[in-house]
Amino acid sequence: MMEANDIHMRFDAPATLRKWPSINNERRADRSTYLLAEGTLDDCIREFMTKPEVTRHLYEIHTAPQPPLVTEILLADHITELARFRSFL
Repeated sequence: MMEANDIHMRFDAPATLRKWPSINNERRADRSTYLLAEGTLDDCIREFMTKPEVTRHLYEIHTAPQPPLVTEILLADHITELARFRSFL
């Protein structure tokens, strides 16, 4: 089992915050995401957390994978968990 002090994450890794175009708060599958913010993983997580909770499913963060916790594309639930995890570091 992995301990918290065994996990090393680079919150300074380059990342982009992207948003899905939507209609009635639903993703438009016929469109692709567009860039909202570019910076570090930490910057993108902070910007994501400012979005209303009811629309967070429309956002994702793209970054370099950092196994086992960070994948190349982070979705809303995963980003929220990383934000909580970040507060413990």
